[in-house]
Amino acid sequence: MIFNTAERWGAVAKVLHWMMAVLILAMFILGWVAKNYSLSPAKLEFFIWHKSIGLTLLALVICRLFWRAVNVSPTPPPGESAVEVGLARTGHTVLYALMLLMPVSGYVINSTANFPFRYFGIVRVPNLFPTDKTWQHAAQTVHLTTFWIFVLVVVIHVAAAIRHHAIKKNNTLSRMLPGAKTPN
Repeated sequence: MIFNTAERWGAVAKVLHWMMAVLILAMFILGWVAKNYSLSPAKLEFFIWHKSIGLTLLALVICRLFWRAVNVSPTPPPGESAVEVGLARTGHTVLYALMLLMPVSGYVINSTANFPFRYFGIVRVPNLFPTDKTWQHAAQTVHLTTFWIFVLVVVIHVAAAIRHHAIKKNNTLSRMLPGAKTPN
C-alpha cells in the first residue's frame, strides 16, 4: 500500500521516515567528526558529505511535508488521551521545524563564510547570502543549538515509540515499521 490510511502509514511515508532517520543519524555523526577533526583534506571531505546530505535532507523534508499534506494521517490508537495526542502532534511539528532549520542554518553558515561548495563534489551551490561574520556566527549558534534540541527531541520521539510498543502495547510503532503487519 503506497498511500496512508486511517489505520497505518503507507509505503512512501515509511520510506521517507526511515531514510531520513538514517541520514539524520549520519549527519549527526559526520557533523561531529568534521567539526572535531584536525584540518586536513579528510576534514574537508567530511564537510562536503555533511553539507551534501544536509541539502538532500532539506529536499526530502519538503517532499515529506507535501506527502503529509496530500495524505490522511493514521488516527491515534484507542485509549490515547487528548494530552498524549497533543504532545505527539507538538513533537512531530517540532521535528519538522528542526528538519527544516538544520539544513537552512547550515546553508547560511556556508554562504556567509563565502565557502565554495559543490553538492557531492559535482554541482556548484551558489552562496545567496553576502559574506558576513556576524550572520555567520549567528547561523553557527542556531545550527549548534538546533542540533542539541534535535538530539533531545529524537530521544524523546524514540522513547515514546518504545513506550507505545512495550508498555502501552498498541500499534503506534509497528504501523511505521517497514513490513510490519498491523491489524486493519
